[in-house]
Amino acid sequence: MENDPSNFSDVSGQLADNKFGCPCCGSRLKWKHNGSIEVEFDAAANAIPRAAGTMFIDPHAHMISRSTNDYEAMARAGVVAVIEPSFWLGQPRTNLGSYLDYLSTILGFEKFRAGQFGIRHYCCIGLNPKEANNESLAEAVLDALPAFAVKEGVVALGELGYDEQTAQEDKCLRIQIDLAIELDLPIMIHTPHRDKHRGTLRTMDVLAEHGFNPGRCVIDHNTEDTVRDVLDRGYFAAFSIYPHTKMGNERLTEIVRAYGPECIIVDSACDWGVSDPLAVPKTAALMAQRGIASEAIRKVTYDNALAVYGLSGAMQETDWTNPELVDQRNLFQGNSVLRGGQAPRIETPQRGSSELRIS
Repeated sequence: MENDPSNFSDVSGQLADNKFGCPCCGSRLKWKHNGSIEVEFDAAANAIPRAAGTMFIDPHAHMISRSTNDYEAMARAGVVAVIEPSFWLGQPRTNLGSYLDYLSTILGFEKFRAGQFGIRHYCCIGLNPKEANNESLAEAVLDALPAFAVKEGVVALGELGYDEQTAQEDKCLRIQIDLAIELDLPIMIHTPHRDKHRGTLRTMDVLAEHGFNPGRCVIDHNTEDTVRDVLDRGYFAAFSIYPHTKMGNERLTEIVRAYGPECIIVDSACDWGVSDPLAVPKTAALMAQRGIASEAIRKVTYDNALAVYGLSGAMQETDWTNPELVDQRNLFQGNSVLRGGQAPRIETPQRGSSELRIS
């Protein structure tokens, strides 16, 4: 629909070739006519921004389904860290082994792959509600989850919640809430696509029954219909910015204007469907253009995600402000992100500990 406010591409033409200050450091963000975003940094030195550059966290991104081009674009736009929640594959898993291999991949190779492009990668582990209704598979996955939930880089259990809001989904949600309490981990909640308001209220009621601290829980996929209830109960309210659908950049900007930034989080939820891995930096630039204060933009695109997922102890700012240097000659179990004849990217320290140069 023309001028649909939920579609950022409809306003990108208004922003083309405009420049906006980065919400965290003042670096310049520039829009191109094709709707893409550039971060202006020292092109002569080809420095990758870290502490002195544009920084965003995308706290909900299914990167296993994205390309290396996406990682490169996200890094150029200032995304320094991503969190990958457990997700479904687009078709049902048929056995426990396929689930365990998936969890091992997002904990292992995907973390390595992100690091090869200068992005820190974390995970949420869980049985997603869409697959909870396969009772025998769900029971097997739930038995295996504790061993995965304590692995390095796990910042929460998630995505948890409801899909069709069945009794089986409810059972699996409750078991995983208790596991999060036992392991002292935050929780990421998936709110249902259908009957969202009722499902969101029901989820928060269940969390309250189990005594889960709202300040350790992110309720995701919010809309205008749910945000007030979520914030009033003390939860972090996350918003997935999708093209042409339930929440767009302009609507999110007005939500921040109306409710303030204190417990609001922006994410892309990019996956194998129509989605945008640059949704977080694009939303930040639009909010700047629409007059949202830089401090508020930083909270919703960086600080709030770090605050809640940092409670896990597995995620801290020094992970990317003082990172390991990228060296694409490295392998993961014999595998490289490069193909024959491609030159590896190799970083060496230059001009101080917080600035990197590609050699």
